[in-house]
Amino acid sequence: MTTAWLVLAVGDEDRQHGGNDGYDDDPSQHYSWDSTVPNHGSIAVGDVIALWDKKQLLGLGVISGIETGSEIKTLYFCPECKKADFKRRKRMKPTWRCNKCPALFEEPGSKTKQVVTYRSRHGETWMDGRGLLSGRQLRALCDSPNSQLSMRPARWEKLRDALLALEGIDFSDLDLDGESQGGSAGDPTGGRERRRIAGGHRMSNVRTRVGQGPFRQQLLDDHGQVCAFTGPAPAGALQAAHLYSFAKEDEHHDWGGLLLRNDVHSLFDRGQISVNPGTGCIEVDEELLGYPTYAELHGKAPQVSLRPEHEVWLAAHWRKHQPPV
Repeated sequence: MTTAWLVLAVGDEDRQHGGNDGYDDDPSQHYSWDSTVPNHGSIAVGDVIALWDKKQLLGLGVISGIETGSEIKTLYFCPECKKADFKRRKRMKPTWRCNKCPALFEEPGSKTKQVVTYRSRHGETWMDGRGLLSGRQLRALCDSPNSQLSMRPARWEKLRDALLALEGIDFSDLDLDGESQGGSAGDPTGGRERRRIAGGHRMSNVRTRVGQGPFRQQLLDDHGQVCAFTGPAPAGALQAAHLYSFAKEDEHHDWGGLLLRNDVHSLFDRGQISVNPGTGCIEVDEELLGYPTYAELHGKAPQVSLRPEHEVWLAAHWRKHQPPV
């Protein structure tokens, strides 16, 4: 029986809970949490992970790996009762209201704690499901429908059946060892030879990009929910892309980044999408021209206004990845 998890992925702009600084999530690729979160050690490789934003389903995939590490994390609490259960008041002051006691306050208390960090990988099987199921429908699929936890155990069979009731849903990419639509009841492998893939967890030291959240928020403030190369896109599909190697620079330079859609970001980092400094237009690798989504970008101008600093970084990126003529 496949285990499923309903996990909450809310962007910084929509977060209300104030107990921590949030997590660096990319719904279509990975999900992050730590040892302060209930059920933190229960999710395993091979589980289905369904992400939602309280209002609707974002999508789902099968966890192919979980990286673990450790970091010092800042935790926040109500200054009166010391509990971490408080929420932001969007239009009223003081800013915060505690759910455990009547306290209202502008600045929460804080402390630091060593935590174990977790990051799942599920991008290989990601199925975009934005809006297919409402928040109310998703809550009903959980083992405890009234739970307030950010990571909730659910029933894959119920989730599957709810999605199958919709038209045009295909689970072939999820590859759930015969529990997807492929194959027959008598042949759970779908007629394919399958090899057993080792699961479990491994301990690793994970480098965390300090300041990545504020860097992304600054780009959203500068350009709005717009991929610099493809145009308007949901915030959950946009990543803060450095125009240089952050691993080498180790610094968030002013005007050194742009918002890029997840797939475009990956291709940009590999140099398969770049901006020709001579023409100011986007060019894509010949290998990508067979894909209409990317071919239509070739020769187009970026979809946001570029500052001189952007142009300098993009020219350096071009020179790095384009062979000399």
